[in-house]
Amino acid sequence: MTALILGTIIFIYIVAIALLIYGFNKVNYFDLSSLTPVPKDVVTKFTIIVPFRNEAHNLPSLLESFAKLNYPAHLFEVILVDDESEDRFATEKTEYKIQIIKNKRVSNSPKKDAITIAMQYVTSDWVITTDADCMVPENWLLTLNNYIQRENVAMISAAVAYQCADSFIHHFQQLDLASLQGATIGSFGIKKAFMCNGANFAYTKSIFEKLNGFTGNDKIASGDDVFLLQKAVERFPEQVHYLKSNAVIVTTKPLNDWKSLFYQRVRWASKTSSYQSAFGKSLGLLVFAGNLSIITSLGLVFIGYLSWITLLMLALTKFIFDTILISKANNFMTSTKMRYLILSSFLYPFFSVGVALYSLSGKYEWKGRRF
Repeated sequence: MTALILGTIIFIYIVAIALLIYGFNKVNYFDLSSLTPVPKDVVTKFTIIVPFRNEAHNLPSLLESFAKLNYPAHLFEVILVDDESEDRFATEKTEYKIQIIKNKRVSNSPKKDAITIAMQYVTSDWVITTDADCMVPENWLLTLNNYIQRENVAMISAAVAYQCADSFIHHFQQLDLASLQGATIGSFGIKKAFMCNGANFAYTKSIFEKLNGFTGNDKIASGDDVFLLQKAVERFPEQVHYLKSNAVIVTTKPLNDWKSLFYQRVRWASKTSSYQSAFGKSLGLLVFAGNLSIITSLGLVFIGYLSWITLLMLALTKFIFDTILISKANNFMTSTKMRYLILSSFLYPFFSVGVALYSLSGKYEWKGRRF
């Protein structure tokens, strides 16, 4: 009976993953051949919003990547929102317009407050959010502009990848991120979008205003991206797209210690219970159940209640479908080959279940603060 229950959970899990694989393939790739010079009469002006706290060591690299953008400097500006940083950062002269403003805390979410404050300074039609520890590719804005001109769109989600060194923790994060990106793209492909990454997230100022910004979820510290996306999907589903193109993939730095990684994933997981998307909630619960089933099966094997063959069949089936989705996302996001896949797959159920259970407490540390 126990084996049947565990097998049923894993079966439902792999059906969901297979559905995401199907959805991933359904999202068309936006080819680089579509990149053409920006016509003078058909252009998009962008405002890039970067909330930051204690990022003086990272911001210069981000701003340098902005300076290298293959896009007219007068068609984009940058708003840096300082969230009570304890270090000092001053901008140097740039060809593009840049300003630093102070955050004003009015909710439990510093990042949502920062974006809301920045919106008061936005004069362009389009806004893009990214993070201070990121770098953007040179055709980032050009590709976004070309896509906007071709599609009836008001919100665009795009990929984020890690700059990995040769270490297990870095590649573990890349594989984990690939699984999240795979689920993100797959959900768009089956018209059930529920997730995105605020480090590469674009939307019109008008849709932000129509959705009343972050009203309704400003008590939750994280989720400036997913909650806004889910509100948009509910009201304007046809105008919310995923831009599947290597030309817009933003890169960021992985964390270097397990404690920081654990708290980051807890921060991400803590918002799942507040999702508006029933599909997103169900998938989150199913992922938890699938990983818990593998841990439970291993425990039952050790006490002699389940056979090794049963455990192997469950784990191998899950591993095969997970690997297909992860490899598709990884091949899209980066040229770096997957490393430590088997070791990561063994560790991940324990890590994932630990994060999920700890997130129920609702407490974590981030950027020197406790939430």
